[in-house]
Amino acid sequence: MKRKLRMGMAGGGPGAFIGAVHRMAARLDGKIELVCGAFSTDPERNRLMAEKLFLPEERCYPDYETMFREESRLPEGERMDFVAITTPNVTHFKIASEALRNGFHVICEKPMTWSLEEALRLRDLVRESGLIFALMHNYSAYPMIRQMRRMIEEGKIGTVRKVVASYDLGWLSAPNAGKQAAWRVNPQISGIAACVGDIGTHAEHLIEFVTGLEITELSADLSTFVEGRVLDDDATILLHFSNGAKGVIELSEVACGEENQFKLRVYGSEGCLEWSQQTPEDLIWKTNDAAMRVLRRGWAETDASAHLLSRLPAGHPEGFIEAFANLYSDFADALCAYMEGRECQTWFPSVESGVRGMNFIENAVRSSENHAQWRKLERI
Repeated sequence: MKRKLRMGMAGGGPGAFIGAVHRMAARLDGKIELVCGAFSTDPERNRLMAEKLFLPEERCYPDYETMFREESRLPEGERMDFVAITTPNVTHFKIASEALRNGFHVICEKPMTWSLEEALRLRDLVRESGLIFALMHNYSAYPMIRQMRRMIEEGKIGTVRKVVASYDLGWLSAPNAGKQAAWRVNPQISGIAACVGDIGTHAEHLIEFVTGLEITELSADLSTFVEGRVLDDDATILLHFSNGAKGVIELSEVACGEENQFKLRVYGSEGCLEWSQQTPEDLIWKTNDAAMRVLRRGWAETDASAHLLSRLPAGHPEGFIEAFANLYSDFADALCAYMEGRECQTWFPSVESGVRGMNFIENAVRSSENHAQWRKLERI
């Protein structure tokens, strides 16, 4: 490719946390430029966002339908190549399906859709279109997560026996936690789950990505602690895996005092690996017959797959935005290969990962409704 890829954005208006992260991440490696957007349903906020981003007035659209229609009419050398969807869950399917029908590739926030039924329909559309679809599970793109995956593949901790993921935040502890919180606990916007959909899908995806195992059964206990809410703000989910291993996902968005504490521990027959999102440059390696070791991003004994995701030398911290950028970079490489008619290995989560995540949500909710009854997580 002899040019930057052209990105459009749906959502991400003034005050939207995740939209700003997407824009920063997309720009980081110089492969992508933002050329248009439909940032807000409020005309003034939409205009202000475009102005802040120095976009021409004619490339700021009142809604995503208009954006896709007008962009598809532009000459091939001007129109956007793909859209980043950073809107609430209820709109993901509508925007993604319309983008695909107009010939645009898609990168979408998680969870992929509002319901499992929508996820299956979207998977069919992606397959029929032949276009590229990526899901933003950014935790899979941290260098030391790739190191963790590689070490498990190489048998460094033996056979995986137990997996423990915990994801704790305190931001929903108050009944009125602001605009960003309000839609996440509204079933008409979020879907059938709040906490499990918002952060539980991150844990589900990361566990399967790192271990290479599939969750085959689950038993879930979902709770709603804040009075007046109808969706979950806390959960504990027991897991069975395809190799006979067992695990647990502990989730809470009402854990007072916690910022964004996401931890993953994988126990094998010969050792343990532990990673924490708040200290992402460290991977702890423990065994019964040696002192604990801490592997560091960009330093000795780290795998090439981890080095490829680093931009700075060791000791110059990298984190959340860089992980987003790693998925954007991978997505950009895949788009370039698509346009040039060549093959390209990709690491970003696909539409299949999105279906798996929605199936996980569906079964966790149904299990909890039936007193934590075990449910099989079938391939669909």
